[in-house]
Amino acid sequence: MNRLADLPSSYLSSAAHQPVHWHPWGEAAFAAARAAGKPVLLDIGAVWCHWCHVMDGESYEDPELAAFINEHFVCVKVDRDERPDVDARYQRAVQAIAGQGGWPLTAFLTPDGDVFYGGTYFPPDGKYGRPGFRAVLNRVREIFAAERDKVASTARELKTHVQTSLSEASGGALAPELLAESAEKMARLFDFRYGGFGTQPKFPSASAVEFLLARWWDRREPWLREIVDRTLTGMARGGVYDQVGGGFHRYSVDAYWRVPHFEKMAYDNAELLTVYAHAYAATGTPLYGEIAQGIVAWAMEVLADEEHGGFGASQDADVGQGDDGDYFTWTPDEAGAALTSAEWEVARRRWDIYPQGEMHHNPEKNVLWVARTPEAIAEEAQLDLARVAELLASARRKLKAARDRRKAPFIDRSQYTGWNAMLADACFDAAAALDRPDVAAFALKTSERLWESGFVAGEGMAHRIEQRGAQSGERTDGPLPASRSPLPYLLDDQVHCAMAYLSAYEHTGDGRWLDRARELMNMVEVFYVADDGGYYDTRESDGTGLLATRARPIQDAPTSSPNAVAALVLLRLHALTDEAPFRARAETLLTAFAGAAHELGLHAATYLRALDWFLSGACTIKVAEASPLPSPLSSLALSFYRPRKAVRHTKDSPVPGTPLPVALVCAGTACAAPVREAAELRTTLEGFGRIG
Repeated sequence: MNRLADLPSSYLSSAAHQPVHWHPWGEAAFAAARAAGKPVLLDIGAVWCHWCHVMDGESYEDPELAAFINEHFVCVKVDRDERPDVDARYQRAVQAIAGQGGWPLTAFLTPDGDVFYGGTYFPPDGKYGRPGFRAVLNRVREIFAAERDKVASTARELKTHVQTSLSEASGGALAPELLAESAEKMARLFDFRYGGFGTQPKFPSASAVEFLLARWWDRREPWLREIVDRTLTGMARGGVYDQVGGGFHRYSVDAYWRVPHFEKMAYDNAELLTVYAHAYAATGTPLYGEIAQGIVAWAMEVLADEEHGGFGASQDADVGQGDDGDYFTWTPDEAGAALTSAEWEVARRRWDIYPQGEMHHNPEKNVLWVARTPEAIAEEAQLDLARVAELLASARRKLKAARDRRKAPFIDRSQYTGWNAMLADACFDAAAALDRPDVAAFALKTSERLWESGFVAGEGMAHRIEQRGAQSGERTDGPLPASRSPLPYLLDDQVHCAMAYLSAYEHTGDGRWLDRARELMNMVEVFYVADDGGYYDTRESDGTGLLATRARPIQDAPTSSPNAVAALVLLRLHALTDEAPFRARAETLLTAFAGAAHELGLHAATYLRALDWFLSGACTIKVAEASPLPSPLSSLALSFYRPRKAVRHTKDSPVPGTPLPVALVCAGTACAAPVREAAELRTTLEGFGRIG
């Protein structure tokens, strides 16, 4: 066993048996490289990553190749989920070399931690048009030994590039034209045939859909609705959505949303749950509600710690080497064996289960995607539509039961704070839209657990919460001790928790959640850049390698930009508290990135949502009632879709002389007449103060 055996990271501990002499990230590894005069081989990956497992099996588990690596390199393995700060910096360097990034990230560093060569997946002896890893290792060894000046020069150039590219702040004016131009840029990237943006591979871009949904609600321009509907419907009917078990895979390798990379991530499903819940509330489209229910079902079954609260990080794509989504895919014989003949006849038509499937490694394996509507199946099979619906429902249940008997891919139970907060926040949205108080209750339990076990006084939210003492039967929750995991405090974790706590306040009326969000955003000031605005992604630099460079991110990559989320939280806090400093800080923050957002378009969608809030103003619903929540007024206030909405609670009437219960809707600088019934509140929200 190597140095990774006792570490809490699922990815690192999974490599503990490898014959490579891995170090975890830290100064000890670089000190060893300096002492030995060797270059550093850096591998960044994740436990859910298919090609990481492939490269592990092909190269790092090969004793002969491992011996060569150990002789000539000091080796460092990093879990990108555990250290997104390390990943963000070294991705930029490798992208500059290879023209692309991704996982596994394979980088070669000087003993001081600076990159001089790198790539992603390298097959051991070359294939797929990629150089062989053996040849790469040997060439890197030769260059490092004989061409130190060239190595040093390349490392300096790449370090300068990383320093420049990581500071994404670029000031500009906060103008409505930026919103309109960005929406038009997204439209130019829109795939009118299959939905989504660009060609292949195709990612969900949930924040962009959320931004366009809000613009459609305000303006009712048909093209905005078309982009939203085609994208959400295309994903829902594709194989990128798990048609049997619910939840979304990470992305589609094709333009049709048909064949996914099969890993499922907490953060992807959080963002998609929010947008499907909002779209269902905004449009009433039944499909969107069904997909939101499916995401909730998967998250609760697979990721949730139902007893204590919280969610795991991911579900792997594969069970073992040579696998490629076999758990999630079906041969006709496998599917037919689980179903009656009547169920099979509708299932094969619905989900396109035929002898020629979609998977290259096993052509009989089918990805389930929606190929025909129930109406088309009824006509083709000469069945009553109700009978088709009945057969499809029973077929899905039986396929799920049969799949549950298979060996399942690994589930990473690591509880990363920001991703937990994202899922909790999304569950609050889903609970309101779907009338699921049980989901709201679990979101509240998770939010409480994050605070009780993740908050460190004077520091903020820890990046990961650990469940310790399992071997002795004793349970002690809390942030992992620094002696075992010196994880940095990340801006992501602070702002996503603050956002979830604001949702907890809106759903409960409990002012403690508002206080907690306020406290976090006051503490976040230690991340702030005083000169030209924006927040750094970490509290401070640890000085090792490229980590000496601090980042000010505004791109959504892969999750929403923490600077953009910070702006949304600040604006929401202002709407809920009327405390002017929150809006002032948001304005400074948005101004610092306006120029960058103009260039980024689709990839700055969360920033655009925050800018929309700042320019268009909040819709504040003040609900005054003496009875415990939920009540008809508060439930309607939470479930009704309206962009930039904030729900405030009080026991005192906002309009003197008006008896309780009462709700007051304000938009911009105007307020509507107070209402006392849920139906009246709905009518007011549908029309009062709309931009369009």
